[in-house]
Amino acid sequence: MCGILGSINIDFNEETLNLIEHRGPDDFGIKTFNLSNQNITFGHRRLSIVDLSKAGHQPMTSYCHNFEIIFNGEIYNHLELREKLRDITFNGTSDTETIINYISKYGMESVKDFNGVFAFAILDKKKSKIHLVRDPFGVKPLYFYKTENSCIFSSEIKPILNRCPNLEINKKVIAETLKLRYSPSPDTLFSKVEKVSPGTLITIDFSDKVFKYSKEYFASRVPKTQNISFEKALEDYEFYFERAVKRQLLSDVELGVLLSGGVDSAMVAYYAQKHSAKPLKAFTVGFSTEDDSDEIEAAKYTAKCLGLEHYYKKISFDDFLSLIEKSVKIVEEPLGTTSIIPMYYLSELAKEHVTVVLTGQGADEPLGGYNRYQLEVLLTKTPKVIRPLISSVFKNSKNEILRRGANAMKFNAFLDRVLESYTLFDNVAIKKLINEKETYAKERIDNVIDSLGFDVEKRALDKNLSIDLRLNLADDLLLYTDKITMHHSIEARVPILDLELIAFIESLPHDFKVKFGKTKIIHKALAKKILPPEIINRKKKAFKSPTKQWFETHNNEILELLTNKNSKFSTYFNVEEVAKVVKLHKRGENKEKEIFLLLNFYYWFKNF
Repeated sequence: MCGILGSINIDFNEETLNLIEHRGPDDFGIKTFNLSNQNITFGHRRLSIVDLSKAGHQPMTSYCHNFEIIFNGEIYNHLELREKLRDITFNGTSDTETIINYISKYGMESVKDFNGVFAFAILDKKKSKIHLVRDPFGVKPLYFYKTENSCIFSSEIKPILNRCPNLEINKKVIAETLKLRYSPSPDTLFSKVEKVSPGTLITIDFSDKVFKYSKEYFASRVPKTQNISFEKALEDYEFYFERAVKRQLLSDVELGVLLSGGVDSAMVAYYAQKHSAKPLKAFTVGFSTEDDSDEIEAAKYTAKCLGLEHYYKKISFDDFLSLIEKSVKIVEEPLGTTSIIPMYYLSELAKEHVTVVLTGQGADEPLGGYNRYQLEVLLTKTPKVIRPLISSVFKNSKNEILRRGANAMKFNAFLDRVLESYTLFDNVAIKKLINEKETYAKERIDNVIDSLGFDVEKRALDKNLSIDLRLNLADDLLLYTDKITMHHSIEARVPILDLELIAFIESLPHDFKVKFGKTKIIHKALAKKILPPEIINRKKKAFKSPTKQWFETHNNEILELLTNKNSKFSTYFNVEEVAKVVKLHKRGENKEKEIFLLLNFYYWFKNF
């Protein structure tokens, strides 16, 4: 993995590039070009993973000398792609050299052949165009800022702010983030800074004085549901799952596994160890606070069963506010997901031993692992006439899942139900907090639905899984995983998001994945074939930090911080309304996600 930075008519130097040095401490390069009377600069920071030699140096030129590329990611099928490039003499074995020459021969539409994670910019010198590309599930981030005659793009926001300071804040995105707990692509809190959406190719034509920007969704659409027996589906699922993990072991540096006490990371670890010549290193963190977030003992048992070399660490999280501030600086976007905290410590631990880690992320969304998916199953069994009654009974429940489900149940329209099931702060609360109406979120979900081209046969549940896979996974869980791990200069891989594997999963009948009271059905059936029952039958634990307890213990400290009327946060937020949220948590209503998001906003305004 690496960091990229490029621009047209916005100068930057090595000092600006070094703002993302953590993404690539092993090498760097800057190239400048003058085309169509425009000044283009490409910069790259390299974390050497495949082909550690100078043959992997970037920016890189194509065999035909017409294309230049800066690339962040890994293409796991690049050796297969090289088979179609037998007429080219390669300088080394890097996947960057493969894809730039593959594009030079087959055109930008050939990006759909890349099975991997990537964000890259490619310069077409003859046509005076730059193409920006982000992988289908948004594993790698890519931001850009544009005007009529200039632009700058980067793996992170910091270099953009360095060259384009004093950007305006978009209050509509603040409202959207309060609603969803993250900001979906293409939105960021800065009005003119966008995230390239997952599976999207943006073309910048700078052959004229006024640049032309175009956008194209290149990723595969959701496949039709196949007619297949469960037995055959399980056989195929095992084949694709194992091949995905084996494919992502490609590395010229040492590789490990992030191991929780759950099934997903255990399955990834099982196949990774099966295809490794020596015991793999596995990493787990827990907290000294006594609650159900500590997975060390469960992970120890998994590691022993699988023959892994296990490293773990218990964290005493005394100065938690400073770490929240640090994580906000790293992630660059406010999030309401408390698992950022253990991911920070986990990355810190893994960096002491390896440069690449495999994770178990990406199973819950396509396979229906979250409780909210039960709503769509329940609705098929619940007559419309009694739904309002059920909704009224649970709408004020202190249980977050019940409350969201009850509020979503009152809507007949699928899009409204999806939005309500995500909602952290409702529209009334948002209006009180920032005096702004939320208007973006529904449109963003609708845009994903349009891009995927669902068949009429696809049920609401299937659609819900596919939307989550490309929306909140990309710009919440995968976003912070990339930023946190790359801050520690390690690469995190997600084998379960292998394109071939996901295409197969999305083609399966929905009841192979979710039924009432059952989740990840085919996934768990495979787990039973390969893992001991003690691992499979454990109670599922979310990957989280014990913030609920911390926010109770330190409630007064948090209240004082968030209600400081001299803070930048207070210029956007009504601190009296913020205080109500914090006090509700102290009175026993779990508001840990809401408070965590508000703290993220507080530190974001302080630092950005």
